[in-house]
Amino acid sequence: MIEQRAVSLVGSTGSIGTQTIDVVCAEPERYRIAALGAFRSVDLLIAQAAAMHPDVVAIGDERFEKDLKAALPSTIEVRSGPGSLESLASIGDVVVNGVVGFAGLEVTVAALRSGHRLALANKESLIAGAPVVQQARVTEGAEIVPVDSEHCAIHQCLGPRLHRDSSAASTASDFHEHPLGVRRLVVTASGGPFRGRTSSELEGATRAEALAHPTWSMGPKITVDSSTLMNKGLEVIEAHELFGVGYDSIDVVVHPQSIVHSMVEFSDGATIAQLSMPDMRLPIGYALAYPDRIGTAYGVIDWTTTPQLTFERPDTETFRCLDLAYAAGRAGASAPAWLNAANEVAVAAFLDGRIRWRDIAAVVAETLECHEETKLAEVADVLEADAAARRVAGRLVVSREQS
Repeated sequence: MIEQRAVSLVGSTGSIGTQTIDVVCAEPERYRIAALGAFRSVDLLIAQAAAMHPDVVAIGDERFEKDLKAALPSTIEVRSGPGSLESLASIGDVVVNGVVGFAGLEVTVAALRSGHRLALANKESLIAGAPVVQQARVTEGAEIVPVDSEHCAIHQCLGPRLHRDSSAASTASDFHEHPLGVRRLVVTASGGPFRGRTSSELEGATRAEALAHPTWSMGPKITVDSSTLMNKGLEVIEAHELFGVGYDSIDVVVHPQSIVHSMVEFSDGATIAQLSMPDMRLPIGYALAYPDRIGTAYGVIDWTTTPQLTFERPDTETFRCLDLAYAAGRAGASAPAWLNAANEVAVAAFLDGRIRWRDIAAVVAETLECHEETKLAEVADVLEADAAARRVAGRLVVSREQS
């Protein structure tokens, strides 16, 4: 008899959240939604709760608490306001963190400190708060199974090796001394909507163009990050933190078809890759079922019609954010937090029409020039570093608005 797993879904109204519900609904005998949480999309949250019948529903913006309570039966507990979303991290067997951006930090830390499995789609929390997250990962029972397609691919390629040496997935040590026999991680990038275009051609790049991703359907922030290659830079830092890989052993290659999701090259020259058609429900299902697999097939490849698979080097002159991320990752400490915060400020300003697309990298670069290293020992330290970077980036955005 299959044991049903209870899922706590935070960020339920976003792209990852809605696709997680798809996976759960496809296999109701194996999974149920125990908790749902969103920040302010109350109408969709109410609809999800009516369909999934969770035990608890949380809304981050407490102004919508009355709406929730009025719409939901009294059998569903309603939580709201500060701390309500991270409180869901102690519920169920698996916590899915689909919160967008730095706001997901508390959920990540709370899930790990509760000794839960964390299905992590919120890369920013791991990147910005890496020292704090790594401390929480040593909690008994805590584990991270990545939902990002690239890191999920690496996780699958490593397979039983993660069980053979659990420290491989919980510490950032010298990977070359690791018993896993890994020589290199190769993280693939679609290249985004602007692949092949030069800086001069992108002078007037618009919001609509940046959001027109050729292969993936994602939220606006992540889609813009894909257009600048910042998303790939953040994923390099995430790979370092998840698998303990040195930055010199992590490469990025552009793969426009988005069928090879990442590769692991081993010490004997063999390379193992994970392939599927683009469908985020596959890595979500993997994270829910691991070490088993779900029975619903997502992203199945028809090998008789699959296009040619191509690979190329990223253009780091046009797409400067990738190198900025490598530099921040190598600097460590609070530098990745500054990188992430500056990028979030710049992307938000671009989406609001306040700065140009090319200004995103400039704002991030100039913010990092002002960075002063601080030690991140507690969540409060991460919040302080994030706030400091946002102040600097905010001033830079205003100066560019006025120029």
